[in-house]
Amino acid sequence: MFLKGKSAIVTGSTSGIGLACARALAHAGASVMINGFGDADAIEKERQELEALSGARALYSAADMGDGAAIAAMVETAHAELGGPDIVINNAGIQHVSPVEDFPVEKWNAILAINLSSVFHMMQHVVPLMKAKQWGRIISTASAHSLIASPNKSAYVAAKHGVAGLTKTVALETAQHGITVNAISPGYVWTPLVEKQIPDTMATRGLTREQVINDVLLAAQPTKQFVTVDQVAAMALYLCRDEASAITGANMSLDGGWTAQ
Repeated sequence: MFLKGKSAIVTGSTSGIGLACARALAHAGASVMINGFGDADAIEKERQELEALSGARALYSAADMGDGAAIAAMVETAHAELGGPDIVINNAGIQHVSPVEDFPVEKWNAILAINLSSVFHMMQHVVPLMKAKQWGRIISTASAHSLIASPNKSAYVAAKHGVAGLTKTVALETAQHGITVNAISPGYVWTPLVEKQIPDTMATRGLTREQVINDVLLAAQPTKQFVTVDQVAAMALYLCRDEASAITGANMSLDGGWTAQ
């Protein structure tokens, strides 16, 4: 349990990639603060399971990642209750698909706030705490869309490109303080949210399940395989190791070859 004695914040972690990352960190011994929305009983069950995995404390914060003051308060609580934070995984994100001329301004503002500005606010508050300990790991879930674009996703692509640039900048600012700052850029990840989209796409396009998966969802991924949440979590966990201390300012692609094309 190489993270025993360390503490972590994982945003957007009540399901999907974030929850897989929280579980991986807890399994390695870290105390963890999870964050996000969902059923209260289900979240409490996950919190208890994280404590069982780590043998350390696990907390839950309902902080809205679109609210800078709420992020500051979450960091303050995590610091007071768990110490650190030594590790932060910025994973919260939302999406909306629309041509730019029809893109609702409120959707643009919300996507930029949650997908990009939340990362800035988190970094601003945790970097001084990490500098004080001369050790820290900041990892942001970006996307293949931090490197390439797709139509009708202007806000998401802009935000994820922003995360990639912010990661490089803060990595340079913290390079001599024992802190690494990296991004992980998955392609399409198999999550319950993706799975739920398949029947509707089958109906609207008159396609079979296999056609939706291979010709729609995985059209851009040469492997024709979804990335798994555990693969993303494994990369995040590796970036927390001392062996990864020379990796900073990097954007790690986990996309089945999508961005190699």
